[in-house]
Amino acid sequence: MDQASDVRTLALGETSGTVPLARDFTRSALHEWGWLPAATADRRAAAEDVLLVVSELVTNACLHAEGPERLRVLRLPKVLRLEVTDRGAGQPAPRTPHRSGRPGGHGMFIVQRLCLDWGIERTPGSPGKTVWAELSAPA
Repeated sequence: MDQASDVRTLALGETSGTVPLARDFTRSALHEWGWLPAATADRRAAAEDVLLVVSELVTNACLHAEGPERLRVLRLPKVLRLEVTDRGAGQPAPRTPHRSGRPGGHGMFIVQRLCLDWGIERTPGSPGKTVWAELSAPA
């Protein structure tokens, strides 16, 4: 695999319609990489999980972190990695206790449930952070 063809980067900044833009960008990458159109229900579900996680990470950056600056989608041998960089100092975490019938507060719970792993990377001396999540690549 050519490394450059396995990374897609989208600058977000002060764009309106950030969440749909991020989903469309990610959907396009999934088409280029052959995840879509999905040949099976499992592959379709895997692609929908990726789009849902992108939506949740970007929405969290919009609501809690002064807005997202960048989305990176990386195709690795066994996982797809999503990275959303923002300017916020906060620490995302699933709301506990999680109450499924209550509006709001589900984003990081959804990310935790759908992903193999997720976390936060910070650059010392720089504001903001990158929230990343990894999902299984389809077989």
